[in-house]
Amino acid sequence: MTRQQVLDLYFMEARAKLIDLGAFIDRMERSSGEEDFRMKAFREALAELSNGETHKAKRVLLAFSDPTAEPIPAATTKAACGAWPGK
Repeated sequence: MTRQQVLDLYFMEARAKLIDLGAFIDRMERSSGEEDFRMKAFREALAELSNGETHKAKRVLLAFSDPTAEPIPAATTKAACGAWPGK
C-alpha cells in the first residue's frame, strides 16, 4: 500500500486511540497518589513512538516486558498486571 492508502484506511482509528490515551493520561494526572511502575512503563512506551527508531510496536511491547531470562520459582501474584515491576 502507499502511504496515502494507509492514511485513508487507518488514520481515524489511530486518531481515536490517541484521544483515548490522552484521556487516560489526563485522568492519571488529575488523580491523587503516586504513580507506580505501570505508569513509568507506559511513559517509556509512549516515548518509543516518537524517537524516530523503527519497529515501534516491538519497542513498545519491550517497554512493558520483563527483560530477565531466568524463570522465577513461583508466581508472586494471581494475575498479570501489564508491565514488569522490576526488581
